[in-house]
Amino acid sequence: MPSQPGLSPIDVQRLKTACSTCSLRELCLPAGLDQRGLEQVDRLVNRRRPIRRGDYLYRSGAGLDSLYAIRTGFMKSCVLHEDGREQVAGFHMMGDLMGLDAISSSRHMCDAVALEDSEVCEIPLAALEQLSHDIPSLQQHFHRIMSREIVRDYGVMLLLGTMRAEERLAAFLLNLSQRFAARGYSSTEFHLRMTREEIGSYLGLKLETISRALSRFHEENLIEVRNKHVKIIDMEALRGLIGQPSGAS
Repeated sequence: MPSQPGLSPIDVQRLKTACSTCSLRELCLPAGLDQRGLEQVDRLVNRRRPIRRGDYLYRSGAGLDSLYAIRTGFMKSCVLHEDGREQVAGFHMMGDLMGLDAISSSRHMCDAVALEDSEVCEIPLAALEQLSHDIPSLQQHFHRIMSREIVRDYGVMLLLGTMRAEERLAAFLLNLSQRFAARGYSSTEFHLRMTREEIGSYLGLKLETISRALSRFHEENLIEVRNKHVKIIDMEALRGLIGQPSGAS
């Protein structure tokens, strides 16, 4: 394939190398993306925005202008009830795409808050939709991402509806383990960016219940907990708690 103007073969290799270590790789590099498409996507998503810990990426009710891919950091999505209580709807880490909740109504249904200093890549929705028409593989990949989010939400509904407190916590820790592993980090040792109260809100449990369950897991040598640092000692036992087959991922 002939080179495109303004982008040499060396430039393409450098760009692919950069994307391969970036949290946006699954959005930027769908299978079969050619040199011209790679250049177009790079121009589209190359808008980085820092978000300090405790700051909002967007607020509930705000209009939808862009989607956001988390490049670094950790965030939560949450809803504020009329009585002032906060309900955590999800936790999001590097590589996750945020803002999908607003696609149907063009307005965000929840708040997005940084749990630590983070950086996102802003993706203008109108430009993404236009580019998806030009690059079918990008559109298909975007649909797969949306489908994955729907499946994740469905999994949370099952989690809250059918599991006991300790089963919910075990499933939560296993989910974090899998997500960290998928990003090249340790599956057995990680730092919890969220508070125990936020975990309880997400799992539909009280703070005291979360603390007791963590203490029991620690006492039974399933995990080791030191402040917010968690080390999974017996992965198979955690999987057994939720009826997951041995060796399942």
